[in-house]
Amino acid sequence: MVTWATIYRDRFDTVNTTIRNDGHRLEMTVRGIVFAGTDFDLLSPAPDQPADGLSSFTMCQGDLCSCTIECTIPLPIALADGTTTPAQLRATIALGDPDPERGGLVSQSVSLALSTAFGDFHSAGDSGWFEDELIELQSKLPDGLSLKACITCAFSDYSPYGHGLFGDLACFRGNKAAYRDVRSKGDLFRIWDTATEFVQETHLCSEHARRRPGTGYRG
Repeated sequence: MVTWATIYRDRFDTVNTTIRNDGHRLEMTVRGIVFAGTDFDLLSPAPDQPADGLSSFTMCQGDLCSCTIECTIPLPIALADGTTTPAQLRATIALGDPDPERGGLVSQSVSLALSTAFGDFHSAGDSGWFEDELIELQSKLPDGLSLKACITCAFSDYSPYGHGLFGDLACFRGNKAAYRDVRSKGDLFRIWDTATEFVQETHLCSEHARRRPGTGYRG
């Protein structure tokens, strides 16, 4: 379990809180109400929350929306010599209002800012996915530096059917040899059932290996 310092904002106020993260599930308490889920746009009230306490929140299909969640995530940087240095990733997730006509949200965005010993780097915030925003940050780092997390690991990939905003990255550390041969959608589907687990893009385990261009289905 890790804890991320978090700022929650909506039309009522700004709340300093935390997100508790066990690697698969996020949990955040705001104004006495506990919200939990596997993704930032899938945070729903935990069971047995007081109904009167929910009146100040906007929900879309049972999930929290019409708010901004800003959290700070430790994210180490790998150096060219194999050592690492600490860095801080500030993620700002803006969840728009419910869309009564189409369902879902009117808008949703993710923007990232990375603070390192080598300077500060920002993503454009126009993709709506942690995947693309982290890849953009990686492209802005000086030569020889790499984000050290599951998003840059040689054994992680996304389903060709698509994925959510955060946390849908399949890890193949238990079948590294087969994953190294993946070059297409068909290759990935053939070994899909051998995935060890689904991980968050910002997660890190002891078997991390730096990803090289052209690896796997996602390249």
